[in-house]
Amino acid sequence: MQLVELLNRIPVLEIHGENDREVSELVFDSRKVSENSLYIALRGTVVDGHSFIASSIEKGAKTIVCEELPENLDENITYIKVKDASKTLGHLASNFYGNPSEKLKLIGVTGTNGKTSVSTLLFDVFKNLGYDSALLSTVEIRIGEKIIPATHTTPDVITINKILSQAVEEGCEFAFMEVSSHGIAQNRIEGLTFKIAGFTNLTHDHLDYHKTFDEYLKIKKRFFDELNENAIAITNVDDKNGNVMLQNTKAAKRSYALKTVADYHGRTLEVDFNGMLLNFNGKEFWTTLTGKFNVYNLLLVFGIASELGFEQDEILQAISILKRVSGRFETFKSDGGIFFIVDYAHTPDALENVLDSINDIRTKNERLITVFGCGGDRDHSKRPEMGNIASKKSTLAIITSDNPRTEDPNQIIKEIEAGVEPQNFSKYTSIPDRREAIKMAIKFSEPKDIVLVAGKGHENYQEINGVKHHFDDKEVINELWKLMSK
Repeated sequence: MQLVELLNRIPVLEIHGENDREVSELVFDSRKVSENSLYIALRGTVVDGHSFIASSIEKGAKTIVCEELPENLDENITYIKVKDASKTLGHLASNFYGNPSEKLKLIGVTGTNGKTSVSTLLFDVFKNLGYDSALLSTVEIRIGEKIIPATHTTPDVITINKILSQAVEEGCEFAFMEVSSHGIAQNRIEGLTFKIAGFTNLTHDHLDYHKTFDEYLKIKKRFFDELNENAIAITNVDDKNGNVMLQNTKAAKRSYALKTVADYHGRTLEVDFNGMLLNFNGKEFWTTLTGKFNVYNLLLVFGIASELGFEQDEILQAISILKRVSGRFETFKSDGGIFFIVDYAHTPDALENVLDSINDIRTKNERLITVFGCGGDRDHSKRPEMGNIASKKSTLAIITSDNPRTEDPNQIIKEIEAGVEPQNFSKYTSIPDRREAIKMAIKFSEPKDIVLVAGKGHENYQEINGVKHHFDDKEVINELWKLMSK
């Protein structure tokens, strides 16, 4: 692409050198520079990209975008000075790939819990409605039937635009994207045009990164603040922060709720481990998904599809044939009559929602055994809270390892145990080895009991000291059950 086209609508402070250059690719990692690359010097928390301008030129970069010009300018190079290189990168990426988010109906879903589920459910609903779409989620990236492995909650903005551009080429009309707080904070969605932004909820998470809950809230809110007047913002008004998201948005405002008056209102009529009978805006339907959190997820899906112009009856028909999202309240019954549930719940709110959903369904004649842990190198303050919730709402809580990463699993467990209240001391035990913890849960359980294994869901690994070891909760449950029932 010609540099002059690439700079369309981008505010520039200074340009030194020719602006009619050909740009072969955009690069912000100097190690990936090749002939005729445009190198963007980003200031990171650890490394400043300005330090690599000279080495990028040596490798063939002919255009440099930076916030601070080098002392000695090479007359054969074009230097572009901008106020914020990180934000500029998003607009450069959009221009480079032909502004694909303007050619699609791009829907972003943010919140602490439910982002992956809602994005994936939307993708599946639209497939049921007969449309090929793109999906950008933590679990996977998809363009129609094509699956691309996912590595981050929100990929870098160059990758996002590349994927959206491929989706346009493949004839997709819609794209559903999980929008993380990290992605918003790091300008990874800068320059994208969203048709609809959905908000699920806001609870205690990622305070290792955002430091305070107020900062976390402001980052989420920024997504809605930056929507244009042609967009639609739809929020959960049962969540106390739901209306906060809409305060400064230029977008049209919509709401959904179970407990309060809203544009999209839902009620649960019947619920068991096989599914739920629901009522959305006066229309009844059955779904194989279960749990109150899934009622909220489906209601947001229903609201978004309605706002995109689909008939509510056809949306509910498409929802009623949905399958459960991998690792999200996945239930299976052993031949010995024990119910197993695998769920990704790894925040206090998510764990409480899952336990409440189970307790709403069970008759209390069955015992509820919960196996869970907390990830290492992440927010420490949620650990005791999760210990309190699990021990209070389970017959027995077995505290174990999740992804300890570089932390000592025993230290993580101690921090979780600190939240267990004295009256619940007899209702928990600790087994650092996750496999052994699951084994004890199976050994302790009897027919009709419920075993919840929480925290990892769809993940098929355990990360210990920087090494990922294969570990799939569902596989381990099935393997141990077969061994122990012989």
